[in-house]
Amino acid sequence: MSDVLVAAVRAALSKVQDPMSGRDLVAAGLVQGLTARDGLVQFALEVPRERARELEPLRQAAEAAASGVAGVLSATCVLTAHRPAGAPAPAAPKPAAAPHSHGHGHSHAAPKGQGEMLLPDVKFIVAVASGKGGVGKSTTAVNLAVALAAQGLAVGLLDADIYGPSLPQMLGAREKPRTEGQKLIPIQRWGLQAMSIGFLVDPDTAMIWRGPMVMGALEQMMGQVTWGKLDIMVVDMPPGTGDAQLTMSQRVPLAGAVIVSTPQDVALIDAKRGVKMFEKVNVPVLGLIENMSFFCCPKCGERTEIFGHGGARAEAGRMGVEFLGELPLKLAIRELADAGTPIVAARPETEEAGHYRAIAARLWAKLNGAVNKAGPRIMVE
Repeated sequence: MSDVLVAAVRAALSKVQDPMSGRDLVAAGLVQGLTARDGLVQFALEVPRERARELEPLRQAAEAAASGVAGVLSATCVLTAHRPAGAPAPAAPKPAAAPHSHGHGHSHAAPKGQGEMLLPDVKFIVAVASGKGGVGKSTTAVNLAVALAAQGLAVGLLDADIYGPSLPQMLGAREKPRTEGQKLIPIQRWGLQAMSIGFLVDPDTAMIWRGPMVMGALEQMMGQVTWGKLDIMVVDMPPGTGDAQLTMSQRVPLAGAVIVSTPQDVALIDAKRGVKMFEKVNVPVLGLIENMSFFCCPKCGERTEIFGHGGARAEAGRMGVEFLGELPLKLAIRELADAGTPIVAARPETEEAGHYRAIAARLWAKLNGAVNKAGPRIMVE
């Protein structure tokens, strides 16, 4: 069925004209990565980087053409740029201050050439990041988001990890998002709103996308989703320092970043890189969290410091960053995350849930004490 739908969408796109060449989109070779699954269609248009904003109407026309095909429930098109081999990279623009407000309903200025900042109705946007994978960043992000929602806040949770989305599993949500016109309605779970590329594709699908397509998908999950007014959005970042981190720092007014690390030296080295990366794009680092700080035996309760202990606290002190707290390595946290029931929601009375709630409370207090203290956005090429 998916092959038939792909062919039908390709036929519809062949009726949309490319204004640059005068040929249709398919004949001009602009259509890339066309996939269809359960009525959800995704593809990219490969266009010159410098003409991306000018060709936004073409993207909309292509998306509309795909949406009109029988059997298509939702179509998503992104613009991706291709730089010919050997072509020089464009010079990075000079940093420029761009005032912004964290208040509801206010527009945000953006670097020249980037358009308006996305998510203008979100009061605070916080990136939960790590320098490397496997440190429990996603588990931390989900439980912090649920803890914030339990405080009565309007909370959004965005999965920015396009290659390895984990929110559907951790939230216990496998349904496809409903649509409202050309926009997606975020999934409601555990008192918060959530969106992930994992809600749109089959769990076994490998996202073999180049950087510009990842950036385009992120922008659309922020700009073409009916988030509404939120007190805070928690963004579960992919590990490392790549395209997703730059997209978030350029296209939304990040209130700050939280870095998650284990106590061991090899993780702390990467955590330091994460701190430096956010500093370079002028995003405040709100603090470090030490995850898997110690292991508690589920039978006898004996405490063992498998990865060492206190490394993140010491590193935070050396870097002049607040240490937000430590989280234990406990079987219940992992089991409940795998079952799609975050421990803060499933067992709020436990000590583990209390750790998450304490960190979430400190984070919210810190954000409200730092209104309008974030610096200018910096464009990084």
